[in-house]
Amino acid sequence: MSYLLAGIARAVWQQPHYLLFMGENMITRTRIYISDSTCPYHNLAIEEHLLHLVEDGECILYLWQNKHTVVIGRNQNALKECNTEKLEADGGKLARRLSGGGSVYHDLGNLNFTFLVKERDYDVDRQLSVIVRALEDFGLKAEKTGRNDLCIDQRKFSGNAFYRHLGRCYHHGTIIVDVDLENMTKYLNVSRDKLRSKGVSSVKSRVVNLKELNNSINIPDLKRALIKAFAEIYGAEPESIPDRDLDREEIKKLEEKYASHKWLFGKRMKADLSLSRRFDWGEISINLQIQGDSIAEVQVFSDAMDETIAELLVSCLTGVRFRLESIVDALRGLEGKLEQEALADIIDLIKTQEIW
Repeated sequence: MSYLLAGIARAVWQQPHYLLFMGENMITRTRIYISDSTCPYHNLAIEEHLLHLVEDGECILYLWQNKHTVVIGRNQNALKECNTEKLEADGGKLARRLSGGGSVYHDLGNLNFTFLVKERDYDVDRQLSVIVRALEDFGLKAEKTGRNDLCIDQRKFSGNAFYRHLGRCYHHGTIIVDVDLENMTKYLNVSRDKLRSKGVSSVKSRVVNLKELNNSINIPDLKRALIKAFAEIYGAEPESIPDRDLDREEIKKLEEKYASHKWLFGKRMKADLSLSRRFDWGEISINLQIQGDSIAEVQVFSDAMDETIAELLVSCLTGVRFRLESIVDALRGLEGKLEQEALADIIDLIKTQEIW
């Protein structure tokens, strides 16, 4: 396969608030992997494996599709976010990804992309400019809106999410080309508060298929446009990653994890106190189980983009005395680990409960 190189294009966003790292970009090598599977558990396993493989100074572009799938964010409550009974009855699959954010519906009218890099090379501006440049080939002009959306004429065609671990990062998202929007509405349970925050009445009214904007666009042509734009933006012809370079045993283990009931649903907990609220940075639900005068167990659900929020809150609150002062002191210990706005909002949520 040959790729057209037209130099390095300029990034098209200015100061995105979700940019996690701003180091000097030293990418000299690009690689690409296109999955031929439509199983979400296999594709998510490949994605995590590629994150283990990425090297200094390189960017990997991964293109993949899932058939009839709802994918929820790492910290979301599966039973709340998805009509799992309908999905299962219709032969669909539920999947949970590593990154934070909200739930999305995938079918073969959607194309997923993932950019995988080392932390020092992470540049969301540059990565997203690949998507924008590719869509220009179809006469479409995209822009970033909100905390993680790509839109055309204020209608969303792509949701993005982000993950980092041990010096490695990925940024992935959807590209809605010709998705069954009726199924999207059928399976996703989006809260009214979230829809009101977006100024829309329904999930369906908020999104747009690219096919509606340009009837000639299709998945194969979009893949070619993305590969071409990837070469242009990074100034290097991407190498294909052969299957022999992948560790099939590791992928099999990862696939088993993603398909497991434990990963998809977690364990049920009977809560003595539940606190929920939607903020600008996302929705959060904190469930506490109390034994004696202490917090014995904590469960956190959230569609916040920060995938570490649940783990941090569980760690800092478990075992703490069930007293306002003790809980607030424990939360303040997360300063520098959680975004300041989110931490302040969570402390305020705790303080304003009538139980104290």
